[in-house]
Parts: sequence; C-alpha cells; structure tokens
Amino acid sequence: MAALGAPDLPWDLVWQSRSGPPHVPWLEPDVNDHLRALADKGVTGVVVSPIGFVSDHLEVIWDLDNEAADTARRLGMAYARAGTPGTDPRFVAMVRDLVRERVGAGTLPAQGTCQTGCCISKGGRS
Repeated sequence: MAALGAPDLPWDLVWQSRSGPPHVPWLEPDVNDHLRALADKGVTGVVVSPIGFVSDHLEVIWDLDNEAADTARRLGMAYARAGTPGTDPRFVAMVRDLVRERVGAGTLPAQGTCQTGCCISKGGRS
C-alpha cells in the first residue's frame, strides 16, 4: 500500500478458493470468513483484488463476483472487486517483452523446469 501512496490504508491477504482433495488443509483465511470477521469489527466496505490471477476466468468470477460479493451483501458491506490485467495492452506488451527477452537470451527452460535465478533482469541474472 505504501507503493500505491496509501501507507495507512489497511489491507489483508486472504485466499479465495482451495485446491486439492478436501482432506488437505487449504490456506487461510478464506475470503468469505474474513469478510465476516471484518464485519464483526465494524468494517463497512472492502475492495478485493485477485492478485494471483491475470484474467477474469471462472474462478475469479464465481469466487469473488458471486460468492464473496454475496457474503458482503448479506453482511451489509459495500463491496468492489478490482479488475485483473487481462488483455490490457500494457500487460500484454509486458508479457511479450518478457518472452522476447528470454528467447533472445536463449535461456528458455524446458516446461516446468524454471529454477531460481534462471530469469534475466535488466541488471543481469536475477
């Protein structure tokens, strides 16, 4: 939030969905549980940002635009979801530039084998 110019604006990291078999614990807090906890503390509105996703696919739309929005509505909270980069020309250009950088450097790893330190940054290896 400090980088956005709002260092005093409170924020929390929560999780919107689970993955894997039901007997495997998932990351917490769940967004819906957290909305209830915030409402209990008197919070009257939230902005949710799906930072782990680059597009508005089914998981974002269902989990956040339906389930979380419904939870907030039932709690009487104002609710907004920030957009994902999706097909924004700036995001697409960034991805294109990263691919070109990797291809030009001849450092494309085999699928699924990217390791720490294999990507090239402007200052050399990162």
